[in-house]
Amino acid sequence: MYATDEQRYLYERSKQLLQTPTETLLAENPAELADELRRVILYHEWRYYVQNDPVVSDYEYDQLYKLLERLETEHPSLVAPDSPTQRVGKDLTASFNQVAHLTPMLSLDNSYNAEDLRDFDTAVKKLCKLPADSAIEYCVEPKYDGGTIALVYENDRLLRAATRGNGEVGDEITANIRTLRSVPLQAGFSQYGIAKAELRGEALIRKDIFEKINARRQSAGETLFANPRNAATGGLRMKDPREAADRGLEAFLYQLGFASDEAGNNVLEQFKSHSESIHLLEKLGFKTPLAQTNNHQHLAATKNCADIEAVIEYCLAWQDFRDEYPYELDGMVIKVNRLDLQALCGYTSHHPRWAIAFKFKARQATTRLRDVEFQVGKTGAVTPVAKLDPVPLAGVTISNVSLHNEEFIKSKDIRIGDQVLVERAGDVIPYIVKSLPELRDGSERPVEYPTHCPVCRSPLVKPEDEAIWRCENADCEAQVLQRMIFHTSKSAMDIEGLGESTIERFYKLGWLHSIADLYRLDYEKIEHLEGFGPKSAANLRQAVEKAKNNPIHRLLHGLSILHLGQKAGKLLAAEINHVLDLRDWDLEKYQQIKDIGPVLARNVLNWFQNEHNIELLQTMEQLGVNLRQTDEDKKAEANTDGPLYGRSILFTGTLSQMTRDEAEKRAAAAGATLVSGVSKHLSILVVGEKAGSKLKKATELGTVEIWTEAEFLERIN
Repeated sequence: MYATDEQRYLYERSKQLLQTPTETLLAENPAELADELRRVILYHEWRYYVQNDPVVSDYEYDQLYKLLERLETEHPSLVAPDSPTQRVGKDLTASFNQVAHLTPMLSLDNSYNAEDLRDFDTAVKKLCKLPADSAIEYCVEPKYDGGTIALVYENDRLLRAATRGNGEVGDEITANIRTLRSVPLQAGFSQYGIAKAELRGEALIRKDIFEKINARRQSAGETLFANPRNAATGGLRMKDPREAADRGLEAFLYQLGFASDEAGNNVLEQFKSHSESIHLLEKLGFKTPLAQTNNHQHLAATKNCADIEAVIEYCLAWQDFRDEYPYELDGMVIKVNRLDLQALCGYTSHHPRWAIAFKFKARQATTRLRDVEFQVGKTGAVTPVAKLDPVPLAGVTISNVSLHNEEFIKSKDIRIGDQVLVERAGDVIPYIVKSLPELRDGSERPVEYPTHCPVCRSPLVKPEDEAIWRCENADCEAQVLQRMIFHTSKSAMDIEGLGESTIERFYKLGWLHSIADLYRLDYEKIEHLEGFGPKSAANLRQAVEKAKNNPIHRLLHGLSILHLGQKAGKLLAAEINHVLDLRDWDLEKYQQIKDIGPVLARNVLNWFQNEHNIELLQTMEQLGVNLRQTDEDKKAEANTDGPLYGRSILFTGTLSQMTRDEAEKRAAAAGATLVSGVSKHLSILVVGEKAGSKLKKATELGTVEIWTEAEFLERIN
């Protein structure tokens, strides 16, 4: 129970305090009693929140805490900033100031199998100029799935806490971090010649605590949190520290990123290895990955492995153990243990060359496939969507999964009524791995792919160069509706207020029959609709009028011509003065444009040879829609090298590491198209705190990738 004489004294002193009448205690020297109470309470907080091994009951702790509160109330001059009673501030945070990290917080490169890790080991040896048959010691730690934090201590006191942000700058969250009893308000760095230190770590919510929080929210009729990670990252950015304190957050510290003495000199050199510095943090009272789990003492959370083969064995063992661990993990982190070898390896602009993440295999679950529905898209593509018995998987509930095409269904022998194995690739995209034919009872039936469009009953065709069936009836109601929805989306004409539900409503009222009708709405009728009014109708009119002046590359993209995306729209726009110029183009002229292939060229050619389409464009021009070239078209260049190029993205909920505007700017810089609502055209939904209906709708669609804020930052970095 007692690692040191100091700990023995604090335990025995706490028992004496509990057994002494309060009035007798209050008659003692107030300053000395306050100091002792603070030391005793901090000791018990460390035992409970860091060691998970309390030595007094909750009631006894509360009695000591209340005694200190009373003493500080009666003697305000005794209140110290690092007193346990000062963890939770009462002032609200109006905004989160941006603060620079003392050293950059880089991302990690990823690995997914043993071969990736062996390649990493080979690269490290080359960087360190070591023989290929030499052995490098690695420190392996859990890759916690929470919110990354940076803590700065100066003169032994917690000075500042911040989110990771963009790696260079983060949001200051000191008031919220102070509420975490696993974070010491003071630590004896000065004993080791350290005047200023920056620590890296992860804020988490233990799985059982998370379940209790959601149960409480359900009883109160509040929206449930999607997973512990979302609840943790949201808790870090609560404006009221008292609400942050209610999240049950803990903090694991896993790196001493910066250390200097009083003169500002770097003193990290006093440590020979990464694990040595982590042992120091544990000694100073921090919760670190060195702690072992209570139920599985044989598998320590952190281990020094003699070589890469030992690393592989250890990572695979943890992959099997991950679900039994009290906290959410998505992998393991492998670090070269010797700091001198880390220095030889160096860094890229993105990640340290001396560390890598081993990502666990995608989570899987089994459920029953109840039915298959066939959805018709804007270009006539008919997509089968599996309707599943809802199953929780990696933090979300899965009920819809895309089956892609007929070949996919046949190759996996998927039948209605089957038990199927579902996974989230990268813990993100729902995917049916296989059916489980050994569990069939004879009631299952094959999926019958339709021969006719499920909406307009036109015969379906499958082009030779495609794997999907299409409805070629351009007047099919499903296609007409989907084309209008896409036309108004943020990636196309970006008409705010004309989202999917509004267009569906206007369509059912008979107000919309084609894209042109979007530009001749009757706003007097609209303002009398339930849910609208004069102001809403005026705002909608303004948005439509604004869209009429869009550059023509947006219009071209918004026409839903098969395979014509944003990039191709800009390439075509740069070559013409008027959209109707394309009537006179032949196939050869299209193919003279770099990146316009024969398939796309044929599709655009066919579209502009259709008189019905030409009449549509002429009508739109009469209604004031711009069909002429602008300088913006000629200058516009798509970010084709961005990691999110060609994908549409939407943010929902409260983000913890950046503002919504910053997130959208960073997504656009990465080549993504920003959209305003959840639909079949959405590629990625990034969810923050209180995600709400958009998350539910995206999950139900089954075709949208759902990312956390941390995953978004990892992808764009």
